[in-house]
Amino acid sequence: MSLETKSARSQRLLLKKELGKRGNILKASWLDTPLDPMLAISDSNGLYLLEFVGRKGLQQAIEKLCKEKAATIIFGEPEPMKLIRKELAAYFAGTLKKFETPVHIRGSVFQRKVWQELLNVPYGETKSYLEQAEAIGNKKAVRAVAGANAANRFGIMIPCHRIINTSGELGGYGGGITRKKWLLEHESKMAIV
Repeated sequence: MSLETKSARSQRLLLKKELGKRGNILKASWLDTPLDPMLAISDSNGLYLLEFVGRKGLQQAIEKLCKEKAATIIFGEPEPMKLIRKELAAYFAGTLKKFETPVHIRGSVFQRKVWQELLNVPYGETKSYLEQAEAIGNKKAVRAVAGANAANRFGIMIPCHRIINTSGELGGYGGGITRKKWLLEHESKMAIV
């Protein structure tokens, strides 16, 4: 005799049918941080997304990922998720300055170039959007650089929070200006230690 209710059985069958349509399964997990929770989405090889839960456009990013990967997302914690959880804890404790969790980078050639340059901005320092554009060899691409930074799906890991306006003002940040300010102050303090 099965203890499974008729409703639970039909939900399980519906999920199985949906998984059959999509084929791929990605795992998601909530990660607590001193700022706010973050959402990570991963397979067994690397992360596809790491974002603050309240980030503008997060739902659309998740839907786009599901469509691109023909995937269904369920809760779980594969190895890359365990690693990013440890690395985020170390980052917020001030003991980690560079992330090693593997990631799946998805974007245009231009976006990848911009994101690669973000990884060259040292912990505890900032660059302007203009300096970032110059670093990729196109000083006229300031707005395009800002757009590519906004499309970054690896908050904190690929440090778009380290890019500010030429005037010294913070500029934009998908995770919100309050978080950007906090992250910059945190890194500035920890870089001295």
